[in-house]
Amino acid sequence: MAAVSEEVRAFTVRLELVDEPGELLRALEPIAENGGNLLSIFHERGNVTPRGHIPVEVDLEATEDRFDTIVDALREAGVNVIQAGEDRYGEELAVVLVGHLVDTDLSDTLSRVEDCGGVSVSDVSLTAPDGTAEESAARLRLVASTAGRDRALETVRSIAAEKDLRVIEPLADGGEA
Repeated sequence: MAAVSEEVRAFTVRLELVDEPGELLRALEPIAENGGNLLSIFHERGNVTPRGHIPVEVDLEATEDRFDTIVDALREAGVNVIQAGEDRYGEELAVVLVGHLVDTDLSDTLSRVEDCGGVSVSDVSLTAPDGTAEESAARLRLVASTAGRDRALETVRSIAAEKDLRVIEPLADGGEA
């Protein structure tokens, strides 16, 4: 009987891609180069993530060892991996940022949170009752791997301190703000 690591099985990888020509091909290359056999690709071009990117779900066959190599290669290529196989980013948490979010570039804040690794911004809700020139508040829903949760919170705290924002964290169960 073959060892578990040599057994070929199906895996799903959920990616977030920039809406630019060639990005899908760039994301598929590490899969092909590392022995993954494509089963299906679901490219939701009409749907965008909170950061304005395109969600893509790829089903593939590989051994467990090759799958791990594929995921590492995707990340090394700069592809945002939201979910990989059974390593789902199922831990959800919500934080609220308060301050001059527009002036301090909310898009930059979101990108930096996602770049810390092991976390994805699943939803953003911004309120600016007195206009964008005044203080505003944003609820960020984050989904993280268990290992990425603490790193994500530390990153949010660090960015908030740098940009003179206040943090309310975390709201229970990814709760409502």
